[in-house]
Amino acid sequence: MIVLIGPVGLVWTLISGRIDWLYSRAMWAAFAGVKLIGIKVELRGYDDFDHNGTYIYMCNHVSNLDPPIVIPLIPRRTSVLVKKEVFRVPILAQAMRMARFVAVDRRNREAAIASIQAATEVMRDRINMTVFPEGTRSPDGKLLPFKKGPFHLAMESKIPVLPISIFGTETMMGKGTLAIKKGKATLIFHPPIGVEQFADREALTEAVRAAIAGGLPPEMRGESTAPAAPPT
Repeated sequence: MIVLIGPVGLVWTLISGRIDWLYSRAMWAAFAGVKLIGIKVELRGYDDFDHNGTYIYMCNHVSNLDPPIVIPLIPRRTSVLVKKEVFRVPILAQAMRMARFVAVDRRNREAAIASIQAATEVMRDRINMTVFPEGTRSPDGKLLPFKKGPFHLAMESKIPVLPISIFGTETMMGKGTLAIKKGKATLIFHPPIGVEQFADREALTEAVRAAIAGGLPPEMRGESTAPAAPPT
């Protein structure tokens, strides 16, 4: 069933021009796959924010399991900031374009600015944005430095940031391995952070980092110039 959804859904979407059917089935398939391989998911703070709001969800990244766990849990529909290299896969690229995912090229300043503008336009249509601000998976689970782009996007769009802490997936499928172990992933949805209260991007970055780090076990918090927020 899961294998059939991709090609059948893509054909239907190409014919009808509607992405909603494919998106909802893809999210169901992704999360069903996670459950099927024996991964349990614990949610904290999930019912404590307005699910009808539009947010930039920012989550730490420790495993290839993170996206298929996190993205289906985002209320309503979400776009995702994706490395431009992923858009080179023909069928996948077509599906991502129809879903209004945004390609990011961090090595090209003009392209990066265009990505921010494209993402802002997507969110004006009340589509959320999901970002892994470290830009890559952590090799040891520790929080890495954050890239500037997601925070430029937040300051430019004035959309609140909703930090997410995830842990447990690093023990089930760490960087550099294809083997998957059963286990429990814990996701903490922190209160949204309004960007208007911050004078600059750096201050917003530290606030988001503190929130994410505060939800992680101490050994995963990495280094920061600001103290971690208390766990939720």
